[in-house]
Amino acid sequence: QVRLVESGGGLVQPGGSLRLSCAASGFTLDAYAIAWFRQAPGKEREGISCITGSDSTTYTAGSVKGRFTISVDNAKNTVYLQMDSLKPEDTALYFCAASNRVTSAQHMGVISLLSGWYDNWGQGTQVTVSS
Repeated sequence: QVRLVESGGGLVQPGGSLRLSCAASGFTLDAYAIAWFRQAPGKEREGISCITGSDSTTYTAGSVKGRFTISVDNAKNTVYLQMDSLKPEDTALYFCAASNRVTSAQHMGVISLLSGWYDNWGQGTQVTVSS
């Protein structure tokens, strides 16, 4: 059974950093893509960043590029999202999701961040950026 568990959220001041973790079980990451999404109250779910196990490439949305970095630890079957220079507008519930249909983040680009590709979702972790 595919299972994803997010952790690492919390309250941070503007300009601060957080590292989110997405622990996967029931499958191995080398056959899947993992993406991070976020959803703020009253707003649509937004794809943030994706990493694919097949070619180890990544794609990151322009809204967070240069501030957020996705990475994977295959030994721990865990994907991370390092978030730096956080802004109040980054406040949202952050989810990770898994797909075995996204084959290459690099070649698929922004398409890899469409939620319809993803069949398995975690419960989310709240990130609040406020002074």
